[in-house]
Amino acid sequence: MKFLKRIGILALFFLGISWAVCNFQGLANKGKFDSIVLNFKQDIPITEVENTIARLSKQYNQEIHFNSEFSQGERIYIIKGNKDFLKKIQQSELRGLTDYIEANYQYHTLEAVNDSRYKEQWNLQNINIEGAWQQVKGKGVTVAVIDTGVSRVPDLQKTEFVEGYDFVNNKKDASDDHGHGTHVAGTVAQSTNNRYGVAGVAYKAKIMPLKVLSAAGFGTISDIAEAIRFAADNKADIINMSLGGGGASKMMEDAINYAHEKGVVIVAAAGNSGLSSASYPSRYDKVISVSALNAKKEKAFYSNYGVGVDISAPGGGKDQKILQETIDPSTGQPKMAEFMGTSMASPHVAGVAALIRSAGVTDADKIRKILEESATEVENDKFNYYGSGQLDAEAAVKLARKGQFPLRFDHDLFLKLLMLALAYVFSALFSKSIRFTDLFHLGTVLGSSGFFLLKLVEIFDVPQWPLRLFSSPLGEWGNAIQGSVDINPIFASVLIPFCLMALLLGNNEAKWFAAGTTLGMAGFLTVTTFTSPELWLLSQGLTSQIFLGVNALLCLGLVSLSLKES
Repeated sequence: MKFLKRIGILALFFLGISWAVCNFQGLANKGKFDSIVLNFKQDIPITEVENTIARLSKQYNQEIHFNSEFSQGERIYIIKGNKDFLKKIQQSELRGLTDYIEANYQYHTLEAVNDSRYKEQWNLQNINIEGAWQQVKGKGVTVAVIDTGVSRVPDLQKTEFVEGYDFVNNKKDASDDHGHGTHVAGTVAQSTNNRYGVAGVAYKAKIMPLKVLSAAGFGTISDIAEAIRFAADNKADIINMSLGGGGASKMMEDAINYAHEKGVVIVAAAGNSGLSSASYPSRYDKVISVSALNAKKEKAFYSNYGVGVDISAPGGGKDQKILQETIDPSTGQPKMAEFMGTSMASPHVAGVAALIRSAGVTDADKIRKILEESATEVENDKFNYYGSGQLDAEAAVKLARKGQFPLRFDHDLFLKLLMLALAYVFSALFSKSIRFTDLFHLGTVLGSSGFFLLKLVEIFDVPQWPLRLFSSPLGEWGNAIQGSVDINPIFASVLIPFCLMALLLGNNEAKWFAAGTTLGMAGFLTVTTFTSPELWLLSQGLTSQIFLGVNALLCLGLVSLSLKES
């Protein structure tokens, strides 16, 4: 009966958590918009669609129009409206005539403030670009830059362009009137070896300029989504989107999936809000989300991190930024400029993706896999600042040319399994005295490995510390809370097991939780002793190893003594 009651309480707990997560809107319904997307179903006669549009135009006294000349086939219409108007028409007769009705959110550029000039491209050195250039330079690959447009500044004169489109002004000339897009395109494929200016990552690649952001740096998801489809339909191999904002969009996600199915690699900036999850559109499954590094290869202060981040690349910091040639928006004249932001990090990854493709790998998923497997892994990345690691162009190209892409050995997963296994080995030593109850197993897992598979769970827009805590063994809770590399000796010791034993030993049920936790901690401490541990306030090496080893023995002694007394 007690067991069933316990199961019932757990079921209610997880049901409540599930409801809270599912109803937490986060970024899904945040963002600014002043227009609405209407996507009419394909199986409805066109005459009925046209009659509906005419009736709505008259009813609301406003023009309802295609988003661009490319919208007719998809039946995408735009109508002016705010949040209240959106709710109203979502509940109207249109619900049965459309696939979706959604906000036409405004996205914006993601560069940070440009303060000073920095004359060397430390960013290219940091991704080992010279080694990659010895093998490939991006020839034959087309990169679509979906941004504020791209202008042919002097340091892009030798870069090959293919025809693009201006979705903001509905014209073929996609020149830049802001400066952001030209800077981004420069990182991808600035003309190189031309005795002028600076270099680009994949400087033999072609640029497809697609303007979706205005001179003020803002644009709508309908324009961005159509630009994605345009790129896919016009043989772009890579898409870079150094833009983002609040607001989930079915139209955007459909466009991304459409491009991915056509074999396009899609890269986007993770965002500059310093939040623990990536922004849209980088958080979509088929998009490679890029966080930013400073010149010291640390997470840039502004960069988003955590859930949804796939890889990191140079984005610049306050003192050292990313230098490329762009335009001065006030005059339209070319200038060398330093920007910082995840907007600057994203085209590094897009450029390396172009190098990988020019090395002969054409499958989009394989290119993504190579980027992630070749990245320089960062140990103890508790907050997922870096995703799979830090971008390495040379390693990526070498891996691409090998033609074999083995999965990276997960060292942390192996250690957690070893800790758990060793905890049960220790348990076997006391098997005649232990009752292997549910609480005992729970304590063993918490003490040895934690619920480490929770690290694979991605939940956007909720605090991440609970997942970090429960996916870590008890001895690493200090690290999980602080996000530090050094192990906290208060947690990684016999202290917490001793307190649990003192509190719970008199309870016939709860004492097995204490016993399991203590044996689990013994497994954790034993394995950690042999992994070159770094303990807070203690020197690395023999001192730390002796401390951990002694505490592992103390945990075993504590269990032995407690079982004898009980």
